[in-house]
Amino acid sequence: MKNLLMALSAVFVITTSFYAFPDKAIETRKTEKDTLGFAATPLDLEKTKNISASDLLYSTIDFNGNSLDKNVFQKAFQGFENLKKSGKLDPDCHLLTVCDFSKSSNTKRLWVIDTNEKKILFNSLVAHGMGTGEEYAEKFSNNESSHQSSLGFYITESTYDGNNGYSLKLTGMDKGFNDNALQRAIVMHGADYVNDDFAKQHKRIGRSWGCPAVPRSLAEPIINTIKEKNVLFIYYPDEEYLSSSEWLK
Repeated sequence: MKNLLMALSAVFVITTSFYAFPDKAIETRKTEKDTLGFAATPLDLEKTKNISASDLLYSTIDFNGNSLDKNVFQKAFQGFENLKKSGKLDPDCHLLTVCDFSKSSNTKRLWVIDTNEKKILFNSLVAHGMGTGEEYAEKFSNNESSHQSSLGFYITESTYDGNNGYSLKLTGMDKGFNDNALQRAIVMHGADYVNDDFAKQHKRIGRSWGCPAVPRSLAEPIINTIKEKNVLFIYYPDEEYLSSSEWLK
């Protein structure tokens, strides 16, 4: 009898363990799906072991046929995370705006990215300063009256109606590169010269006095999306900046 009871106990343990396992597996797969954006297989997990958070996020974003360069995204995301860790941004901040000024001004080189939803909210033309270059950006400055764009990370602030219409104040976070933005009135605003028709006529879109100006029709929706403590990153492969920015370390 004793042996029979022990045998039955063993069968009960094995049986209940068998039925508990699928629940645990389902829960694990739910967690993996939340993290990766899809229900991961063991092979998927093996492939992602040595992938950085920025690489993983980049691979899941739908860029709708106009991808932001992966290297530029990595730098933007690194600064974005460092600004959050420093307390400059709320921990739950999830909007990242990137301007890639290494590209022609005739291309849509501004991306507004929702890092939670893993999608592009806006992809638009954006102007650089008239002192920065013609079709392509070449020179950058943090100086008053230079009419040049400034590189680096900005935190978006409040809005106002000014000479250029609805505008967004920007606080430059890179000392020596863009921290004069507020006193220089470097803001995001709409401009009639930022459009495809202007580019066809002049071989480039129009240029600002250093502001990241966007098409007039997109100014209000973009500004209202990214205002009040979100990140804007203006990129150019300038070695002095890339090696100096505290947010890229």
